[in-house]
Amino acid sequence: IPGLLFMAYQGMFAVITPALMTGAFADRFRFKPYLIFVSLWLILVYAPWCHWIWGGGFLAEWGVWDFAGGIVVHITAGFSALASLAVVGKRVAQEGEDLSVPHNVPFVALGTALLWFGWFGFNGGSALASGGTAVAAAVNSEIAASVALFLWLMIDWFKGGRPTLVGLCVGAIAGLATVTPAAGFIQPWGAFIIGIVASASCYMLCELVKRAGLDDALDVWGVHGMGGFIGTILLGVLADGSECAPGDGLEYPGYCVSPNTVTRSGEQLGKQVVAAVFCAAYSFVVTVVLLKGINLFVPIVPDVNASSNLDLAEHGQLAYSPAKGYTIEQKPSQEAAADKAGAGGPPSELV
Repeated sequence: IPGLLFMAYQGMFAVITPALMTGAFADRFRFKPYLIFVSLWLILVYAPWCHWIWGGGFLAEWGVWDFAGGIVVHITAGFSALASLAVVGKRVAQEGEDLSVPHNVPFVALGTALLWFGWFGFNGGSALASGGTAVAAAVNSEIAASVALFLWLMIDWFKGGRPTLVGLCVGAIAGLATVTPAAGFIQPWGAFIIGIVASASCYMLCELVKRAGLDDALDVWGVHGMGGFIGTILLGVLADGSECAPGDGLEYPGYCVSPNTVTRSGEQLGKQVVAAVFCAAYSFVVTVVLLKGINLFVPIVPDVNASSNLDLAEHGQLAYSPAKGYTIEQKPSQEAAADKAGAGGPPSELV
């Protein structure tokens, strides 16, 4: 493919990764330090892992595989998000405000639909060609997302007594994030298993974060960080067998998804575990150091007054224009209205 196209495609991953992380610390970052942080984070966290895994770095040479960003995108963003929560703390709730209630449920559904559609480009496009591997990656993404969506909905229904649209959406994203590192290396039955594991594990981890008192606004660590972590490890278990990598010049079975790449084995599982743990620790530590350093020169967290309406304080604009005020005059008593009507005037009305 043309080098310019490859550059643009990789740029998409570089842009969306810090955006994933940003959702965790919503309403707790001033804009100037945010720009500094994201710029430095891309250089110090994202770029090294992108090279080490996808650019022929030492992890790629060692035999670590990541089809579409389980390590490079989701573990880096998820564990950096967890680190940021330790630095910026919780959101400040206004009187009577419940921060656990979604701001706008239809927007949640719309965002999920856009992400799901785009994920076919993330995962299918990571084959870098239109062929059998790209088709398998897209189909596996759909299977994992659908299974996780349904099971998350069932868990919500069982625990809360009713199914929820938000739970359905979160489940779909959990399935997509977890299948991402393995999408182009596994059979459809493997994607089904990943969907089951994703829904159960990510749900429990999201609940764990809440019980730990961490304010992850969009469940970035539980869904993206741990989803990518779990999917990276499962790749070592669910990839095609050794018959799909017989070596150059030798035939392989027709069912192989991505011949002569990664195959399942105990050794491969160990490599995937080491890479996932290393990435999680690296991302967490570097992000904490980075944020602490920035905060020494530019305060990150807005003051209490600004945090109550950060859009207005930082940008001078509101997400929603306030409705124009109006007044309602009191209706006159029946006797006064009758006197006015008898004098030929109309009764008072609302103004």
